[in-house]
Formats: sequence, structure tokens, C-alpha cells
Amino acid sequence: MSEVLDGVLVWLRDVPPVLMYAVLGVGAAVENVVPLIPADTFVLIGGFFAARGSANEGVVFLVTWASNVLSALAVYAAAYHYGEPFFQTRVGRYLLDPKQVATVRKFYERWGALAVFYTRFLPGLRAITPVFAGLIRQRPISVVVPLVLASGIWYGVLVWVGAFAGRNVDQLLGVQDRLNWTLAIVAAVIVVPLAWWWVRSRRKYSKETDPGAGQEKHGDASEPPSE
Repeated sequence: MSEVLDGVLVWLRDVPPVLMYAVLGVGAAVENVVPLIPADTFVLIGGFFAARGSANEGVVFLVTWASNVLSALAVYAAAYHYGEPFFQTRVGRYLLDPKQVATVRKFYERWGALAVFYTRFLPGLRAITPVFAGLIRQRPISVVVPLVLASGIWYGVLVWVGAFAGRNVDQLLGVQDRLNWTLAIVAAVIVVPLAWWWVRSRRKYSKETDPGAGQEKHGDASEPPSE
């Protein structure tokens, strides 16, 4: 990861500012479609170049923040309009069966705004939350407001951290590594229970909806013994 980041820094150092901002914006937006590409890295890079005078802190913040927020809202809107039909398909029902969707809906009705807010600080999870918010058709205001606020706070902090470490590439790489590990641990604390719930609920709902459950064991009890 450090070698990739080092190569990006070297390449961006010589490109025009407009192209630099465009790359940072695209990098910040793609995360909502491809969660494996963390937007945080591009925000830190922007802060790094701002400290060196190659970029402006305010522009870096606005470009990365707006790009990520608009991309997340686009994903939410797509899930809002097309998510329900998708989860009625065979693939969709495998990912979440109707009873699991109902459980997700109840959770979002109670905690949706808080979930959107807190997961904006966690790469990966921040890309998933708007999808489910759209799937259960959570009200736009309860998605837009926490998403905009949390992303603004987080990206403002990252630009400041990147600028603070901007005088030393090794220091920036160290900050990036520590940040990735910390956020990965926090995300794992949330993902593991979710994975456990998915597996457990699938088994429970499968037993409840299987009409032959329990019949195989007792199905022959009424048959007379053969002579």
C-alpha cells in the first residue's frame, strides 16, 4: 500500500492543479461504488500537497467532500428506485430474504440517521449504509443531513492531518498505515456481528419457510410396519 501511495504522490506532484483536483475528486467518489478503494487516502494526499503549496486546503476539502457526498447520494437514489425490485430477484433474495429485509427496515426506521452518520467515518461500511437506506426507502432528509455533516467533519479532519504530515512523506505513510489499521479494527467489530446475524437469520428463516422441515423424520410414523 505504501508503494502505491508513494507512486501516486510522485505522479501527482508534476500534474496541473486542475488535474490533481479531478483525480482527488474521482478517487473520493469511487469508494461508494468500489468500497475497496478508500476515499480517505485521496483526502490525505490532497492535504499533503496543500501543505507543500501545490494545492489549496479549502479546494481539496470541497472537491473531495462534494464528490464523495454526491456519489453516496447517487447510490442511495439508485437503491431507492431500483433496490426493491432487485431484492425480489433470485440473487437479491439470496443476499437478503424478505424477513431479513424486514429486519433491516425496522433497524433503519429507528436508528437509520445515526447509522448513516457514524458509518461515514468507516471505509467500506460507509458505502453499504446508503444502499440499505435506499432499499427500505428511508426518508431523504434522514439520509442527506447526517451524511453531509459526518462527511464534512471527517474530511475536514483528514485534510488537516494530511497537511500536518505534509512536510514528510514517511510521516504521511505512517499516518495512513495507522489510520487504516485503526479503522479496519473498528469496522471488524461491526462487521463480524452483522455476518453472524446474516448466517443465523438465514438458517432460522429457512427452517420456518421449509414446508418439509421435520416431516422427513416423522413422515413414516403413520405407515404400518412391513410384515
